[in-house]
Amino acid sequence: MAPDWFPTAVAVLVVLALLAPVFGWAAGQVGYAEPLENAAEATGATDDAEPVEVAPFSGYGVPGLGTAPGTFVSAVVGTGLTLVVALGIGRLLGSDTDVEATETDAAR
Repeated sequence: MAPDWFPTAVAVLVVLALLAPVFGWAAGQVGYAEPLENAAEATGATDDAEPVEVAPFSGYGVPGLGTAPGTFVSAVVGTGLTLVVALGIGRLLGSDTDVEATETDAAR
């Protein structure tokens, strides 16, 4: 059985994923750049850098989709993967007392 907080967490993640294209658009409007890119430019590290395009969602988009749909798809996939990994780690690190406490609370 899922913990009490799980539906709320999923709802928040869905809302954030739906808003991802808005955040992407707003970042473009204000000229936002990644802090690591800013630091690389400030230190001159970009002069010797070679671009590597091995990211599954390079530029937070999906090739063939527009900007907003690509941002949305990458947000949904990234959020889903993060949720699955976090739940997996939580189950691996969880103890039997956590399961017993949850079952006891559910029985009440």
